[in-house]
Order: sequence, then structure tokens, then C-alpha cells
Amino acid sequence: MAGSLFGCVSIWTMVMIAFDRYNVIVRGMSAEPLTSKKAAFQIFLVWASSAVWTLLPFFGWNRYVPEGNMTSCTIDYLTKDFISSSYVIMYGIAVYFVPLLTLIYNYTFIVKSVANHEQQLREQAKKMNVSSLRANADQQKQSAECRLAKVALMTVGLWFILWSPYITI
Repeated sequence: MAGSLFGCVSIWTMVMIAFDRYNVIVRGMSAEPLTSKKAAFQIFLVWASSAVWTLLPFFGWNRYVPEGNMTSCTIDYLTKDFISSSYVIMYGIAVYFVPLLTLIYNYTFIVKSVANHEQQLREQAKKMNVSSLRANADQQKQSAECRLAKVALMTVGLWFILWSPYITI
């Protein structure tokens, strides 16, 4: 249960970070800023929903069973009855596919927004007859938002690469 709980919390925390990056980078100045109260609510929501998904097997919707070499437990994904199968399907949708699609959506627009901004900077620099609008020291550096988006995208990508075989089984 602990592995499932922390896995759910991990992926949904990445989703909330992606929402914040989307808000800051895509919406820019028109975005509603993330306040401490809103961040605390998001953290509570992530932990509460993750706790619900991981506690449901204790109340009869599926169950936890030993797996592999009997050194760890997981949900019973081998039993083919309706109760077990429905939980595995709904859990996969709620904890894997919805976050995956949400992250793809957010990062698609983040990358487009950063690319559009960089294109606008190049066009403006061309109009002004300069090589770049950035200071000489910063010409080769990327914006902080772009670097952060790349790091977050890599983290999310690796998470899904690692968990995709598990969800497939």
C-alpha cells in the first residue's frame, strides 16, 4: 500500500507542478498566481485522492497480495473477476492515463509557448539589426522557465518510461 500511495502522490505532484509551469509560462502575466493557500490545498488534494485510491483495496474493491518473489505486495491484478479487474482498470486510468494525458497537454503548450517567445525575440532582434536581444553574457543561456520545463519534462518522461511496463502487465 505504501508503494502505491507514494507512487500516486509522486505522479500527481508532478501534474500539479506541470499545471503551475503551464500557468506561469503559457498564461504569463494574465495567470492567477499560485498562493500558499492554493498550494496547500493542492498538496492536500493530492494526498487525499492518493490515500483514497490506495485504501480502497482494504474495503473490498480488489486486495493487496504478495507478488513476484514474495518480498513485496501489490494490488491483485491477476484475478480476473469483475471486482479485481474493475479496480485495476479504474486505478490505471486515474493514476496513469489521466496524469499522462494531462502532462502531455501541459507540456505541449509549454513547449509551443517557449518556441513562440524565442521566435518573437529573434524577429525583434532582426528588426533592430542586432544579433540578439539578450545581454552578451546571456546569449548562449536559456531562460529559467525553459530550463525548468526541460528538467520537469525529463523527470515526467522518465517516470512514465519506468512505469509503462508495469501498467502494461
